[in-house]
Amino acid sequence: MIELIKAIIFGIVEGITEWLPISSTGHMILLDEFMPLNVTPEFLEMFLVVIQLGAILAVVVIYWKRLFPFGIEKEKGRSRLTADRPMLIMWLKIIIASVPAAIVGLFLDDWLNAMFYNYVTVAIMLIIFGVLFIVIENSRFSKNAQVTSIAEITYTAALIIGVFQMIAAVFPGTSRSGATIVGALLIGISRTTAAEFTFFLAIPAMLGGSALKLVKFGFSFTSQELLILIVGMAVAFIVSILAIKFLMAYIKKHDFKVFGWYRIVLGILILIWFAVQTF
Repeated sequence: MIELIKAIIFGIVEGITEWLPISSTGHMILLDEFMPLNVTPEFLEMFLVVIQLGAILAVVVIYWKRLFPFGIEKEKGRSRLTADRPMLIMWLKIIIASVPAAIVGLFLDDWLNAMFYNYVTVAIMLIIFGVLFIVIENSRFSKNAQVTSIAEITYTAALIIGVFQMIAAVFPGTSRSGATIVGALLIGISRTTAAEFTFFLAIPAMLGGSALKLVKFGFSFTSQELLILIVGMAVAFIVSILAIKFLMAYIKKHDFKVFGWYRIVLGILILIWFAVQTF
């Protein structure tokens, strides 16, 4: 029962932090430092990634009509498959943006886990990208965004956003959503469009990352492990729906600076906490 309560808390943290630009992986690593799950290291490594499937399902549910390009059209008593061309083009841009992080994940996943998945990296990246959010928002003051819809995002812009997502794949604490939003803002994309493209870009990124972790884990779950994973994913799904709706409503009237300040304060507190623990 205690482990299930922990799984619920992990799901809540995942659902909130996956979409707010404050680093879900960073928060999950920190949560495990203070409230560790009583599971094997192999399961924990897999769990911290695969729990994101619950979060990604929330995006699919909310944006289904904008994500699924195929349909059935009846004409003269016959049915034929149709495809929405603008939506297919959008998916091509998403695939292009996914390539840099996919390459890093496939070839460097284990090495990156060993090198960078620790509180120091998390804290430093929280602070760095927190500062970036504040600097970028201040520099964009009173400026109109040049790109206000996903359809206007070029293939080059999609690739640039993908490079920022790759940075998040390398350094925990960066925040996948935070990095891609920063990249989008830097090249003149509006806040709402940057957030939506980030949501859609998460689908292949999380599906690919989860598949990789599941294959490495081997699908050999105990009944307790399977229950912990299902509970965490279910809670992450419910909380993600609320978090996505909150973020989209918030950024229509506000900028991202509050998230930047949150990241900076949290990063400093983490460094202080662990410095005190060390001494």
